[in-house]
Amino acid sequence: MAHTLHSHSREIDALIERQIRNWEIARQQKLEAETRVTRPVEEFVAISRNAGLPVEEINELLHARLGWPVFDKDLLQAMSGNDSVRQRLYATMDERDLSWLEECLRAIGMDRHESRNDYFHRLREAVLSLARKSHAIFIGRAADLILPKGVGLRVRLTASHDYCVRRHATDKGVSITAAEQEIDALEHDRAKFVQHHFGIEANEPTRYDLAINMERFTARQAVDIILAALRLHGVEA
Repeated sequence: MAHTLHSHSREIDALIERQIRNWEIARQQKLEAETRVTRPVEEFVAISRNAGLPVEEINELLHARLGWPVFDKDLLQAMSGNDSVRQRLYATMDERDLSWLEECLRAIGMDRHESRNDYFHRLREAVLSLARKSHAIFIGRAADLILPKGVGLRVRLTASHDYCVRRHATDKGVSITAAEQEIDALEHDRAKFVQHHFGIEANEPTRYDLAINMERFTARQAVDIILAALRLHGVEA
């Protein structure tokens, strides 16, 4: 188990390192071309889902079709908790980017230099910085509520409670009873997180631009729907 966790940690570190190098290259190209940011953040896809619904295949397909990096729970948690990684991210941002970030944080009553001891503040800071730097696919962590309105596509993957319980039981190799208990606990924690930090119900439907019933569509079909919605937003997909 320890070896598996260590390997997973090294894999996350390698993904973060690769993305930071991409940002550094993009920053140099941006400086050479003297391009200007015309919107607060780049276009993104923020995916939320019912507990128990698998999302890995959708992540892989979206990444393959769009070429955008995927930031899931593990990556966002690693980046939010690592000061050196965040400092390297800031190093790829120019003064205009940093001024925008500072303005966003001040608007919600926090300061970039005073947030390092609060996980949620670090998470918000990291998500905003990532979206400012490049197109991205965010999985969970309430990224849809953190990011600016009017940009990006917010997607909810949903299904009935019974379906989610059965999928979770199959995927994790646990009993239906255990799966139901785990899902109920996850949903409770998510609802508490959203209510505490954003003051809304976690299942508020107006959070999302698009909801997809995963009992009716395959992962590949769900990705086709997401890409069609992006095209309607003017994003080449």
